[in-house]
Amino acid sequence: MAYATDDHWNETAIIRLNSDFPPEVVQGLEEFSHLVVVWHYSKASPDDVALHARSPRTNPDWPTTGTFVHRNHRRPNQLAQSFPRLLKVDGLDLHVRALDAVDGTPVYDLSPYFQEMGPRGELRQPAWPGEMLKDYWAD
Repeated sequence: MAYATDDHWNETAIIRLNSDFPPEVVQGLEEFSHLVVVWHYSKASPDDVALHARSPRTNPDWPTTGTFVHRNHRRPNQLAQSFPRLLKVDGLDLHVRALDAVDGTPVYDLSPYFQEMGPRGELRQPAWPGEMLKDYWAD
């Protein structure tokens, strides 16, 4: 996992599952290309929660938007989810790429990504997320 940054999350990481789990908990997982990983912004302070509208990354060029329009640690529950590529399963170690969490982040849950459970219908979003995240996955 990476260090805290706004961009450049395209690196490899290892999700190390609890050693008390039997190996069967990951049986068949290697057949999937991506995971859904639920994790906690454990390095963030609960005092940093922001229940008000603000511009993303404090950039005045982007519109003022509410707490639930942002994807960062200032959320009330300080939970996040990521969709990293699963590179390999090695016992209870899951090797992934593009898990946008810092080293040592607690993972609360994970599952394979099922395409059939992804978004349905046409997707839409304003232009600013694309502008803001243009280097998010850059090397």
